[in-house]
Amino acid sequence: MSLPSKDMMAAIAVTRFGLGARPGEIEAARADPKGFLIAQIRREGADLPRDSGETSADRFSQMRDFQRQRKMEREQKDGQGDKTTANAQTFKDAQRDLREKVGADFLARARLATNTDAAFRERWALFWANHFTVSATKQLTSVLIGPFEREAIRPNVFGGFENLLVASSTHPAMLTYLDQAQSIGPNSRAAGAAARRRNGKAGLNENLAREILELHTVGVDAGYSQADVTEFARALTGFSIGRDAEDRPGQFVFREAAHEPGGRTVLGRQYGQTGLKQGLSVLSDLAADPRTARHVCGKIARHFVSDMPPASLTQRLERRWMETGGDLAKVAQTLIESPEAWDPTPVKFKTPYEYTLSTWRLIGAEPSAIERLAPILTGLGQKPFSPPSPKGWPEDAQSWAAPDALIKRMQWAQGFAAAVADRADPNALSAEALGARLTPAVAKAVSRAETRREAFALLVMSPEFQRR
Repeated sequence: MSLPSKDMMAAIAVTRFGLGARPGEIEAARADPKGFLIAQIRREGADLPRDSGETSADRFSQMRDFQRQRKMEREQKDGQGDKTTANAQTFKDAQRDLREKVGADFLARARLATNTDAAFRERWALFWANHFTVSATKQLTSVLIGPFEREAIRPNVFGGFENLLVASSTHPAMLTYLDQAQSIGPNSRAAGAAARRRNGKAGLNENLAREILELHTVGVDAGYSQADVTEFARALTGFSIGRDAEDRPGQFVFREAAHEPGGRTVLGRQYGQTGLKQGLSVLSDLAADPRTARHVCGKIARHFVSDMPPASLTQRLERRWMETGGDLAKVAQTLIESPEAWDPTPVKFKTPYEYTLSTWRLIGAEPSAIERLAPILTGLGQKPFSPPSPKGWPEDAQSWAAPDALIKRMQWAQGFAAAVADRADPNALSAEALGARLTPAVAKAVSRAETRREAFALLVMSPEFQRR
């Protein structure tokens, strides 16, 4: 497969591998488009948003305080009828504070994406954050998403896949989102204690084990059984979060008393170890499994290139994965060097997050406040930090290109144009946005528009801008 011209490759490097062109970015990539991308790969991982810097332990402690305040507020309300109490106001203030922290986390992430000069690195990080989804559909998890990405995802996106898998699987955000922190082996010491207390909530939870198999590693087509899920869940018992009275509050701890004793068999492999090593050994073998390489490399190819990527691309990524033991920096470089990734036909349809980010990047700006950004994304179908399931946000065109969704994008584009278009030359913006991907039809439509606002809206609603 022959490569397109350097001009076209520069446009593809910025608009497909990246997050949309900032002013001058396509020109910066023109001399060496592949080198422009490869230079963004670095062992220390992806960039960190300029947020509060609070850790998962900080947030967990804040949430525990909030939960205590909520309990006190409810107890006082029950005792005083509808009377307003000072504690009720304290509870409301704490609730607002936590909500604002989650919003600030998302805004910081969005601002990083709109301003970064290493947009491929950021896209690569966002891919892995979606692969290892945690969602704000649970209140406790919501305050941990920013720390999760900062602590578990971003530092590991160019390291070994096993490190990324373990970091995500043991982080408090994942442990709360998939209910692992409360999972107790049926024959463990903790189960016996729970039975004596007549605690009906105690028991084995299979959520994390199932999602690691189905989504994070070997994939739903790998041929595993329900028995494999149950055995894996037993191996993971004891993976939990420190409480206030312990040495590691709000951080990963292993509770020996909750671990199911005995050996395990998962996907035909036997695990005689007990305790923490048992679960970690299963994770290690899953990371090295060829079925994991096939499943995850297929997702990488679909994210970056096409909803139905060429088999040759997926196979090349798989081979590199297996040759390097899941070295994600090497896999990223192989993606960049693959000729299939440079097909000039843009077929990937931008998600609402990608679409809005690329529009801000086009004018060299950033979202000013979460109160402005969140309603936009929610209205377009991608509420901040809230993917609907552990599968993460869909990335196929069918999910985002429905007629009603396009109408909503058009309405937003017109409103955005009214705010920013009057101070920009639309013809120059077209060249900055698309480079060699700018078609004569779009260039003509923009140049003939009656107003700059109309020209801007036509540009960002064009198929060339909507797709990457």
